[in-house]
Amino acid sequence: MRKKSMFSTVLVLLVIAALAAGGYTFFKDMDGPAVQVTPNTGRVSPATVLQIHMNDPSGIRSLTVGIRKNNVLNVIFNRHFDEYLPERVVDVPLKDSNLREGAFDLEIRATDGSLAGFGQGNTRTVQLPMRLDTQPPRISVKTLPPNVRRGGSAVVRYTIDEDVSSSGVLVAGYFVPGFLQKDGSYLCFFPFPYTMTARDFKNAVEITATDLAGNVSRSRLTVMAFERNFKSDSLELKDDFLLSVENKLRALAPNAANPLECYLYINNQVRAANVQTLREIGKDTAAAMLWSGIFTRLPRSAARAGFADHRFFHYQGKLVGESFHLGFDLASVRNADVPAANSGRVVYTGELGIYGNLVVIDHGLGLMSLYSHLSEIQVNKGDVVKKGQIIARTGSTGLAFGDHLHFGILVGGVEVTPLEWIDPKWVRDNITGRLEAAAN
Repeated sequence: MRKKSMFSTVLVLLVIAALAAGGYTFFKDMDGPAVQVTPNTGRVSPATVLQIHMNDPSGIRSLTVGIRKNNVLNVIFNRHFDEYLPERVVDVPLKDSNLREGAFDLEIRATDGSLAGFGQGNTRTVQLPMRLDTQPPRISVKTLPPNVRRGGSAVVRYTIDEDVSSSGVLVAGYFVPGFLQKDGSYLCFFPFPYTMTARDFKNAVEITATDLAGNVSRSRLTVMAFERNFKSDSLELKDDFLLSVENKLRALAPNAANPLECYLYINNQVRAANVQTLREIGKDTAAAMLWSGIFTRLPRSAARAGFADHRFFHYQGKLVGESFHLGFDLASVRNADVPAANSGRVVYTGELGIYGNLVVIDHGLGLMSLYSHLSEIQVNKGDVVKKGQIIARTGSTGLAFGDHLHFGILVGGVEVTPLEWIDPKWVRDNITGRLEAAAN
């Protein structure tokens, strides 16, 4: 009798526990999925692809997207998911939605996989006001066509007749962003890459803008392009030099079989990777000019190598490689103080491959100065520095075998000749004077 009573008690407790678990499962999730839409600019075009991001602990059961206009809902997307994943990202193209010019509401209904609503799940409905825009933005260039030499820099000021998500200059497909200024115009510094001829460059420069609906304007930007000759040298690689490179920089080429292979790997693969890193660093820039006047060079220094010097490397009489020297080598006394060439914000400090210890200063609008082979760095990332402030000391770190400063200028992440930026007449004629004339 006692065993039967105990069994009944246990059974009742199990039933209560099961009911409690079921009730918890039934009622624990009373909210619909969180929904985010990208892009969410209030403007779309027929080419827009909406990315709908949903998440819910009970999983995503279904998604419905519709266009509501004049109280009529036109469903353009409807999907029920067999697997209730806690997070889903769904692309919804608008190209077949038969949108018409004007305003409408984008209606999104996302349902979770919970047992709420007698097993139907929770539904969240999001309505976003939208407007169909099929007209690309109109760009008006305010500066005269720039005169730019191979390996040099140029600037353009322009206006756009509507808000945009991005704009700038394309150089052979490489995008250099422009920046909105307080007066409503945009400024863009862009490079003439040393690898391009004048003929190729002037036919490859375009100005572009993308509005909030995704409409794109793209047209040829007129430039006056001129050639520039660069120095070239043939250098014989000696075994003692190759051994010194291996002893110093072996960590950059751990799998190299011998000193020659080590050097060639560093000069090719490591150099190329460093160039890509500098392009990424070049994106961390202010939207305003942080500099003024000319850029200053290392005081009491002598030039040792120029920008885009083309070097051909031979080993035992055979051509084994080549490189371009993308900077201005300046030699002074050992461990000389290095001043900031102009005012700006430090965006990089540390070791970088062939550059050794490196400092990069942002001067705004994608214009940066770099200082490499340093023995000592005296600033930190994020520091605001003034022209002439001591930031480091010269050295021979990286792919350098004598104390000197490798000084460089980046425009849009691309190295250009520093000589232009230390020339008062060039800065006045091609940058500051040109921008002042366009503002009037």
